Amino acid sequence: MHSATSAAITVLGTGSYLPERRVTNDDIAARVPGASADWIADRTGILERRYAAPDEAASDLAVHAARKALDQAGLAADELDFVIVSTTTGDALVPATSTLVQHALGARRAACFDVNIGCTGFVTALSIAQAYVTLRRATKVLAIGTDVWSRFVDFEDRSTSVLFGDGAGAAVIGALPGADDAAGRGLLDVELVGHGAEHELISLPAGGSRRPTSHETIADGGHLLHMQGRAVRNFVLDNVPGLLTGLLKRCGYEPTDADHFVPHQANGRLVTELARASGLERAQTHLPLRYSGNIGSASVPVALDTANRSGALRDGDLVLLAGFGAGMAAGAALMSWTATEGSAR
Repeated sequence: MHSATSAAITVLGTGSYLPERRVTNDDIAARVPGASADWIADRTGILERRYAAPDEAASDLAVHAARKALDQAGLAADELDFVIVSTTTGDALVPATSTLVQHALGARRAACFDVNIGCTGFVTALSIAQAYVTLRRATKVLAIGTDVWSRFVDFEDRSTSVLFGDGAGAAVIGALPGADDAAGRGLLDVELVGHGAEHELISLPAGGSRRPTSHETIADGGHLLHMQGRAVRNFVLDNVPGLLTGLLKRCGYEPTDADHFVPHQANGRLVTELARASGLERAQTHLPLRYSGNIGSASVPVALDTANRSGALRDGDLVLLAGFGAGMAAGAALMSWTATEGSAR
């Protein structure tokens, strides 16, 4: 599925939040059988990750990131029309985490809903935001990715427990201010694809209507993350490079034209392989995962905010975003970066 987006739609502001608690590779190695700090760093590119405090949930992290994005956009919460939250580890099954974020922000007139498609969720939220702004130019959308994976990892599983952390990232999406004719600027196009036949590669199998919580599901680890690491790697390398190059080609570009690559922060080694397989060696690949770990739905918006606030993104730069993971699903968005008034804040 693809959506030809209006070039006048852009990111008005970004924000991110990582919890205070730093968890080093030494900390993880002390809990995970067969792991060492050096092994983790070599296999993943991660040096530390952040864990939420006991009283912090996905909505709390999201609110921190959202406030920073709103501040950079110069927008008040009650000016928002939509709040979209991508999360797989929401506060609860009901209500939607987005409703809690809306309430905490004071976004009183915003419609709100959650997106649950794993690490492709933020790119999916961008495509939904694009559709709403296309329908009505004045629309302002807050898209958030937030996850608290530290509470769902199995520390007996070396392949997954070393990867994950907690965090949130956000972006305000709207029409490019003062640009009636902005061809070739802002959000250029989005590509989304699902591979449901491979849904078992990443799962959290219990707690839903198929396997409601019971003594049995707790005993068999049904509420912990299950991931087939090697098969996930193969899925990414088999499916994502073609999606990225196809999106670039449709917009009239080659991989060598991309200035920035902002991927899901799955694993440093995997992202390096993905960039190489996609012909993106010239692009600057942004990898804040060294100090955040894999933060699921938050990975792409946190990486985007980090790049934005560092000053790396310049007006007119070609920025390629990529999400991939549970579902299985993948998505990409291509932007001609537009520096707005608030982007320096």
